[in-house]
Parts: sequence; C-alpha cells; structure tokens
Amino acid sequence: MGRVSIEQVSLEFRTRRTGTIVALDSLSFEVPDKQFAVIVGPSGCGKSSLLTLVAGLNETTSGYCKVDGRTVSGPGADRGMVFQSYSLFPWLTVRKNVEFGPSLRNLSARERIERARHYVDAVGLGDFEDAYPVQLSGGMQQRVALARVLANDPEVLLMDEPFGALDNQTRTHMQGLLLGIWEREQKTVLFVTHDIDEALFLGDVVYVMSARPGRIIDTIDVGLARPRRYDIVTSDSFVDYKRRIMARLHSEVEKTMNVMPL
Repeated sequence: MGRVSIEQVSLEFRTRRTGTIVALDSLSFEVPDKQFAVIVGPSGCGKSSLLTLVAGLNETTSGYCKVDGRTVSGPGADRGMVFQSYSLFPWLTVRKNVEFGPSLRNLSARERIERARHYVDAVGLGDFEDAYPVQLSGGMQQRVALARVLANDPEVLLMDEPFGALDNQTRTHMQGLLLGIWEREQKTVLFVTHDIDEALFLGDVVYVMSARPGRIIDTIDVGLARPRRYDIVTSDSFVDYKRRIMARLHSEVEKTMNVMPL
C-alpha cells in the first residue's frame, strides 16, 4: 500500500533578511494507493518543499505527512525520490548505479544483479548497462535515476520536476516511458511540475497551489481515458482542463507581480 496523507501541514523557516517565511499554510489532501497525483503552482509556492517533507528530508512546522497511516519522521525505503538533477555516481556504471540501493538492503549479489537488469531493461537501457554516466545523454541519465529508485521497490514515488531539464522531444518520450512503468508497477506517485500539459497528460488528479504561502486552491480530477496517447493534448477536454488551470495560476501570479490582466 502507498496512501499518502497530508494533514494540516505548515512549513516556516527563518532568514536573516526577511525573518520568518511561511512556505506552506495548513495544507491538506490525500493521495490514494496507486494514484498518480500531480502538483502545479507558481514558482516559490512550496511544491518542492512539500516533497521533501513527504520524503522525510525536512520536518513540518505543524501538521503531519503520513504514508499508510504512519507519520513520516525521516527517510524510508517505502518512499523513493527522483530529482531534476540526475544525482548519479559518476564512478559507477549504469547497472552498478541501479544496484546501489538494493546493495544497502543486503540483497544477495544475484538478487541485486537480477533486479538491476530488470529495471535497466524497463527504462530501455539494456544495451548501456556497462556505460558510465558521462557517456549518456541527459535523458538517458534520468532514465537511470528512475531505474535506480524503482530497484528499491518503494511504495511511493516522489518526483520533483524530473524532466524539467530535458528538451521537448526527450521530455515527451520520458513521460510516455514513466506512464508505461507506472501502469505495470502500480506505484503511488506524487509528481511536481511547472508544465500544465505534463501535469494533465500524466495525472489522475492535479492539485493547483497558490502563491506563497502554498495552499491548495483547486483540485482537478482528470477524466481522460487511459492508457493515454500524446495526441490527447489537442482534445477538447484536455484544452478545457488546461484553460482552468492557467486561469487559476495567472490569478495567483497577479497577486505577487504587476501583471496586466489577459
């Protein structure tokens, strides 16, 4: 199981220049087991900060993040995080990078190799398992990062703009690859992005956050059939969802910048 519960979560931090900053304010929502949930919002609204709380890399000021009813108190094997930066070990091959997590769980050499090869194949890099990160493109490195997280068999995947640094064609390919893996693996996913098209193409539900302090201001249940083909982005339903999200985000940006109404 991989149910994620965000219960009245607030996050504050202090800086010398501005004093106390409220990043998240009384945030509450739930991601059911096996759901693909996406968060969009203005820059600086606390999207990435929320993921670090769920990952156990930071502590809430108040409220709770829970996975299957257990309060998050630190990192755990039940959660795996994929960052925008690839964070691969440059001195290890593709397979050895993917084996790294299972090796910390004291799996046998045979189990580690079998699991690593399974996920390297799943991300389409079976011919590159002996290559080093420097020999790979950005998209290929991100595929290795995804395989490395999946090899740990987490219940929840936390993804912080993992395709943000990729060119449009590679990004589209990675989105399709991720959906295929998610449909087979049936993980719970909490995915952060700035890209509205990406959010709607991937998600079962899209949460729209306000400008800082971050709150949920809209919840879109994405009623688009699965499996999804990328030509769905031109459908009337997709465009209607996109228009709704754009309107909410633009109104939030207007609160923080001198933006002329469209």
